[in-house]
Amino acid sequence: MQIKNNKGITLVALVITIVVLIILAGVAIYTGRDALEKAQLEELRTNMLLIEAKAKGLVEEANFKMGVSPDDAKKAEVRNEVYVTNAKLQPASGITAPDSIPVADCYLVTKDTMALWGLEDISLEDEENYLLKFDDTNATVEVYNTVGYDGKYSLTDIDDLEV
Repeated sequence: MQIKNNKGITLVALVITIVVLIILAGVAIYTGRDALEKAQLEELRTNMLLIEAKAKGLVEEANFKMGVSPDDAKKAEVRNEVYVTNAKLQPASGITAPDSIPVADCYLVTKDTMALWGLEDISLEDEENYLLKFDDTNATVEVYNTVGYDGKYSLTDIDDLEV
């Protein structure tokens, strides 16, 4: 009697191997997608923090120039000088943005502004803008991004997100 020497893989072993590979690929894709989303959120947060840090200096400068108890005319004059003339910001009127962003009260961070602040490495997608809302009274600034992340557009809201 002759014994056959079968060399090869059985169909069952092949199916099990393919199923294991599909499971591993699914886990890798999910993990990779999660890592990309986290990287996008962190890049946006970092950009907004850099812009906020520069803008806080402007608020301090404006408050110093306004002095104690300035009238509305003085406030408008100083804001124009510090925010528009010196920092190259523009009023954000006419910018397309989500309803939750108070565009009428914001200034647009232009490419000139970013270059002046040394932030020219911040890239913008189509229809993406950074906006600043200054509160001279409380010496604060809120940074908005018109694209946002997961329905959140302000730095305050994005700081509360966890991925």
